[in-house]
Amino acid sequence: MNIFSQEQIIERLQAHGIYPTQQRIELAEIMLSRDQHLSAEQVMQRVQHSQTKVSKATIYNTLGLFAEKGLLREVIVDPTRVFYDSNIGQHHHFFNVDTGTLSDIDAAELSIGDLPVLPDGTEVDGVDVIVRIRNQTA
Repeated sequence: MNIFSQEQIIERLQAHGIYPTQQRIELAEIMLSRDQHLSAEQVMQRVQHSQTKVSKATIYNTLGLFAEKGLLREVIVDPTRVFYDSNIGQHHHFFNVDTGTLSDIDAAELSIGDLPVLPDGTEVDGVDVIVRIRNQTA
């Protein structure tokens, strides 16, 4: 179930400076169907159920391009776990270490105090908070 028509997907890709190939359109349809956090492997599983053939390398490259161009947000939970977030608005995340799932925290629910003095020649590009949680044991 897509919330955007194919024409709207193409317009969004073009608005972000992305040339809309059939494979990119397919991946954008998967990622933009709702607010979600998917790994490249999860996207690959969803693509396998479609008629478009997309290689693993193309999936990784396209998700990276989408993140670079601001269509998606890349959330690096640890060096081996990267999620692609279709919600590009300001927010933070819970990461459940038991289930491997990522969920949103509204930015207004988290108060961040003063930031440390920045190194010379730099400026803040954003603040991302990941709160690691686990399921309670009895």
